[in-house]
Amino acid sequence: MRTRPAAGRRRLALALSALLGSTALAAVPMNATAAAADGLAVQYRTSSGGATADQSEPWLKVRNTGASTVQLSQVKIRYYFKADSASASYRFACSWAVKGCANITGTFGTLSHPTATADRYLEIAFTSGAGTLAPGADTGDMQLRFYQSTWQTLTQADDYSFNSSLTSYADWNKVTAQLAGSTVWGTAPEGNDPTDPTDPTDPPGGGQTLFDDFAYTSHTDPALAAHGWNVRSNSGGPGVPNATWDPSKVTFPTVSGNSVMNLQTSTAGTAESTRQTEVVSKSTKFKNGTYAARVKFTDAPASGPDGDHLVQTFFTINDLKAPMADDYSEYDVEYLPNGGWGETGNILYTTSWETYNPDPWQAVNQHTEARQSYAGWHDLIVTIDSSSIKYYIDGQLFGTHDAQYLPERPMSINFNQWLIDLNGQTSTTARAYDEQVDYVLHVKDQVLTPAQVAAKVAAYRSAGTAFVDEVPAS
Repeated sequence: MRTRPAAGRRRLALALSALLGSTALAAVPMNATAAAADGLAVQYRTSSGGATADQSEPWLKVRNTGASTVQLSQVKIRYYFKADSASASYRFACSWAVKGCANITGTFGTLSHPTATADRYLEIAFTSGAGTLAPGADTGDMQLRFYQSTWQTLTQADDYSFNSSLTSYADWNKVTAQLAGSTVWGTAPEGNDPTDPTDPTDPPGGGQTLFDDFAYTSHTDPALAAHGWNVRSNSGGPGVPNATWDPSKVTFPTVSGNSVMNLQTSTAGTAESTRQTEVVSKSTKFKNGTYAARVKFTDAPASGPDGDHLVQTFFTINDLKAPMADDYSEYDVEYLPNGGWGETGNILYTTSWETYNPDPWQAVNQHTEARQSYAGWHDLIVTIDSSSIKYYIDGQLFGTHDAQYLPERPMSINFNQWLIDLNGQTSTTARAYDEQVDYVLHVKDQVLTPAQVAAKVAAYRSAGTAFVDEVPAS
């Protein structure tokens, strides 16, 4: 988190709104029934038909067989193959595409149920720049390829999706296509339908999940540090210069029979009296997947006069190694109950960061905003896959951000509450604000729906599980 100069933030918001066409509240995502009513077909050919090759060349076309226009950013295609060894790593390339290689992404995944012909997949996705497909239209050629990172010869004769005889485009059902999260074309290797998520009521396995119910006694509880959390005490930004980050202001009260984490920020109108709070995961090992937290935002102080330019947050971040470094990542849910950064009323931001320069201020990000009160408990979800970042508030899609802003490096998970400045309320009367957190959940490399998040959290609580961390170190 960084302090954005008010005028600079306002100019940035206006520029982004014009450039990216962001809206105050994005539409609810297409449901599975609607997606299934539409249709796609995938055609395949290979220009490298040998049993072994320097690189595999699955050339693809996607055709809209439905009756309505399809946003390509909602489409994902999977090509399944058998890795040449357990340690083999692969790289994707696009040689040429009618839609433009810059609008096509390729990422590799591991199947949860390996078969004799497939234990990996290449997932093709599209940025918003790829546009749409009208009924009956297709993408045209996508001349794609992948190869071992060592450039060793690969064997493709035993790959599930490979067909040496298809040297001209033809429908091929061993490549799957998803539309808005539902499989609408093809058959995956047995047990590996890409839209069949792990049953959220099952115990987590495979080192994929972090869950914390924040059942601690205080900020000095040894279990808090043992579970990977750091309660900040070091100085520095964001917020009021020379303010104190005070660990003692992080407490764990019981609310309606449930332990929650309470972050309190207080001030008497001076930097010396200002106490801010932050809780940070010590490990930077979180990247793609699902992030979720139940957070209580507040409009009014717990005590004292109202009006301070407060920021209440849930976010993920890694370090900026140099100004405008291109491997920086940050994904924010930020609530400003009293405005700030040029805003005069309450506003909620979700922001995906590519990079920034702190001085002089320069930022590359995409954001979505809503100017209304969000006081009370809210279910916050951020999902990151190979094609986009999505933000959900209380089960509704709030914003979708482009592949340009996807993370290059793992990140930490963080909560904080701080003051932008002392200009919103100039009184010297002491006041204090609370932000509360019920739980946090991360599921590595799986995009869960809001319903699946709720079911997974309920399953942990039913089992009496207050903490689990099976996410492997990066």
